[in-house]
Amino acid sequence: MHKHSRVFAGVLGAALVAGSISPAFAADYNDGSVIGNQADWNAWVEEWKTVATDYTKVALTPGADETQLNFAWYSKDESGKQATPVVHFGTDKNALTAYTGKASAVDTSLTGGVAYHTNQVTVTGLKENTTYYYTVEKNGVQTAPVVYKTGSFSNVKMLYVGDPQVGASKGQTQGSDALVADAGAANTAARNDSFGWNRTLEIATAQNPDLNFIISAGDQVNKTGKAKEEEYAGYLDPDALASLPVATTIGNHDSLNADYDYHFNNPNETDNGQTEAGGDYYYSYGPGLFIVLNTNNYNAAEHAQTIEEATKAYPDAAWRIVTIHQDIYGSGYDHSDTDGMILRTQLTPIFDQYDIDVVLQGHDHTYSRTKLLYGDGQEHDSYSMPLNEEGTDYDWDHAKNIKTGELYTLWPEDGDAAGQASKQAFVDGNQCYTIEDTTGNTVVNPEGTLYMTANSASGSKFYELIATQQDYIAVRSQNWLPSYSVINLSEDAFSIDTYQITESGKTEKIDETFTIRKDDTQPQTPVQTNMTRADVVTALYETAGKPSVDAVAHFSDVASDASYATSVAWAAQQGIVIGNGDGTFKPNASITREELAVLFYQYAQKTGKEVSADASKLSACADSAAVSTWAKDGAAYALTAGVLTAKDGAFQPTGTVTADNLAAALAAL
Repeated sequence: MHKHSRVFAGVLGAALVAGSISPAFAADYNDGSVIGNQADWNAWVEEWKTVATDYTKVALTPGADETQLNFAWYSKDESGKQATPVVHFGTDKNALTAYTGKASAVDTSLTGGVAYHTNQVTVTGLKENTTYYYTVEKNGVQTAPVVYKTGSFSNVKMLYVGDPQVGASKGQTQGSDALVADAGAANTAARNDSFGWNRTLEIATAQNPDLNFIISAGDQVNKTGKAKEEEYAGYLDPDALASLPVATTIGNHDSLNADYDYHFNNPNETDNGQTEAGGDYYYSYGPGLFIVLNTNNYNAAEHAQTIEEATKAYPDAAWRIVTIHQDIYGSGYDHSDTDGMILRTQLTPIFDQYDIDVVLQGHDHTYSRTKLLYGDGQEHDSYSMPLNEEGTDYDWDHAKNIKTGELYTLWPEDGDAAGQASKQAFVDGNQCYTIEDTTGNTVVNPEGTLYMTANSASGSKFYELIATQQDYIAVRSQNWLPSYSVINLSEDAFSIDTYQITESGKTEKIDETFTIRKDDTQPQTPVQTNMTRADVVTALYETAGKPSVDAVAHFSDVASDASYATSVAWAAQQGIVIGNGDGTFKPNASITREELAVLFYQYAQKTGKEVSADASKLSACADSAAVSTWAKDGAAYALTAGVLTAKDGAFQPTGTVTADNLAAALAAL
């Protein structure tokens, strides 16, 4: 897969990308050496030599609720001195209260053989809109006091970011050199990306000085399964993070060794979703319950246990917000129709069951906002992602069917018909959602869940958008610029604004404000159910007057006593349906728009109705090329006859069909 590089006004460096069947490399990145003030960059190059070898920066994390604050930091083992996990905290910097936590040894294979301890402490009793001071002890020596301010606990403001992935720009060109991910100060990719990460935080916090905390959707750093302390040093270095907690998510690049768990003191940690880096956790803040799932572990039942535990612990939360790394509903080329959606069929019904309002995602290095989505109520296959043979990384080329063990090819080569069919089977198996019928950018009491995908906040790596925008996506963007979102949360409203940062450092909105309101005086949005293949065939059979049927169709997955058996037999005898080529009909699968178009086209032909198919109506659709070859005549007919109508200038061939859609199609027949 070759990608086209872009260079905008010297902001972005170009990559030379070789063809591969694995996920594509980034075509663009943010080049710190040409952005903003050159003097700042030059100073950073010198400062990096010290930053890269200082592993002892403090990481703040939200506590179990808004009255608590968690701390974690490394202290270097020194002869004759013990680790002292103590935070001094209070409103009077001359009379701080000592809070003692725990210390444990860090695996020296991650720190170049040098011994460190991780210190983790929880401070309690915080009040809203209050100025505090803190110091931490490193082997008994207190650091200088740092100011920490709480905001409102009822109107909460958060920064939501995706994939800082410090070190991900490796291989990119910077001046006459290629960025590398060597250890320590020699990691010039981490040097570049730390600069971009700090720049974003400086701009975002200047724009929003009243933030309560940050949510990071994962991949804080880049190296997978390797020592990467200089990347964590760069990630934790920004001054803004000394006064602003971050609720981090375990990304695939964070997942396979323990350094993440050493650096972050997460609240309410569970035994669920465990990888080497840690597992699921949750916390309450103001009107929100926030649940963070380690979806690098593909055991969805464990994630359900975490959500159940969290909702029982905080049953009165007005909002339930989940953060995951993999974007089960995203729109980027590299992940959204491959590994990103592996857990979609399993997590969607779980999110429905526990009334999750919003899911914050990363992974795809693009921006997208979905429509409101919920499950289709049908049974679907479940998938996982295997590790490679060495166990050092994920097998990016395959998804695995949990029940059958079948491996699906995620990145088939051109001309590989079997691989293409395998990929399509995986994509078809993930059509498990219903799109809620809403209008505008403010919705009230919706049934569905909003899924956000954040682009890279540091600009360390960007990906292309997938060629055809999925029907579940409302808005998407890739302008090759770092971005972030600002979330405002109150008892009755969730709103989100998203900004990109230009070369000059200005912020620009890339999406309109989107708001969800909860109002007990207003009715809940009615639920629409996705129609199945059996539903549509049954409706056509009834429209035809329920003619007599001589025999039962021999599809292996249509039981003779099924309520739809006669309808399917009739449709098969008439040549309206022919099955899937493997002896199955898949009666309970959600029918797509192009499948419905073909069924109605075949029905019209077989029952002697006038059939007119104006191909120009289909070619006028922006996504006409995405319509399957076997469905083009049917799609043209459906548009001509008014059985289906284009949505926002697109046919949306893989979109689902609701009961209202089917009723309208039958009326037009």
